[in-house]
Amino acid sequence: MSDLQIGLIVAGVVVIGGLLAFNWWQDKRIRQHMQAHLPDTDDDPLMGSALQATTKQEPTVRIADSLGEHVTEPVVPADEVDAACEAVIDLHFATPVAGQQLLAVLRDYLRPTSKPLRFFATTDQHQPTTSVHPEQQYSDIQLAILLANRQGPLTAIDWSRLWAAAQSIAEHLDATLEGPEQDAVVAQAEALDNYCASIDAQVGLQIVLQGPTPSAQVMHAVTEAGFLPYGRQTAWLADSGVPRFTLLFDGKRADEVHSASIRHLDLLLDVPNTPADTEAFSRMASVARGLAADLQAELIDDSGRPVHEHNDAVLDEQLYELYQQLERAGFTPGDARTARVFA
Repeated sequence: MSDLQIGLIVAGVVVIGGLLAFNWWQDKRIRQHMQAHLPDTDDDPLMGSALQATTKQEPTVRIADSLGEHVTEPVVPADEVDAACEAVIDLHFATPVAGQQLLAVLRDYLRPTSKPLRFFATTDQHQPTTSVHPEQQYSDIQLAILLANRQGPLTAIDWSRLWAAAQSIAEHLDATLEGPEQDAVVAQAEALDNYCASIDAQVGLQIVLQGPTPSAQVMHAVTEAGFLPYGRQTAWLADSGVPRFTLLFDGKRADEVHSASIRHLDLLLDVPNTPADTEAFSRMASVARGLAADLQAELIDDSGRPVHEHNDAVLDEQLYELYQQLERAGFTPGDARTARVFA
């Protein structure tokens, strides 16, 4: 074989190798760009089911629980890291760290964040957990911060503060630190916030009393209408025991009412946080009409207009379409994952 033939073969190999490398680089670049702007899902292109974690976690806690602080809201199941709705920082310890030492460091460096922060850990026996026990040893931890809720998306400042805290923890405990780039986190947070805003809805009705009405009389009528206490809320419950809609007294919860009289009642149907229902609006409107009649009051919508029964079916259809959109987006109406984002 001549030198020319050998040269041509070598040149061909170099060109082909260059094309393969270029294609690989382009593919990686596109994937990174897409992941930075959209959550990684199986169903909906923007949301869908969350990317599953490699290990399953036992129910619950926000970081405050792990640090022994008091959390007033109910603990909700948190089976695993939710990659579609949370940005995650991983810390891997060079050698197992005692729980007592880990707790002390977390207390020193972690501060309250503008978005809920969840905590996951793995023991030196490869057992996943959401709490830290002083007598246990841990090989790694994960800090998962919510990307968006009704207060808006996670900001660059929020992320940088958490990252700085994680760096301090890593330095103190001799850990390696892994996490997404800030620009990717902020872009994903904004995409999640925008998309969730497009499928969010809360529908209100107001019962306007004829004048100041004794609180005891109003509370009795509310109970007779079927409303029950649910945590700190007053709610009309579904068969499953979760609220279909809630009630406020002059804009306050029942335990906040200290006046002798009440002027109006406010009913709220929070679509993402209630079970899917083909008669969501008409069910609330029917209960509201009965309560208004008992109190000889006027029923109006959240724009101040009278509520006509012939519009109920149309509103039912519109709300049920929203329920279906939430399902398609990976948010089951009324479940814990949905409540984290639509809060």
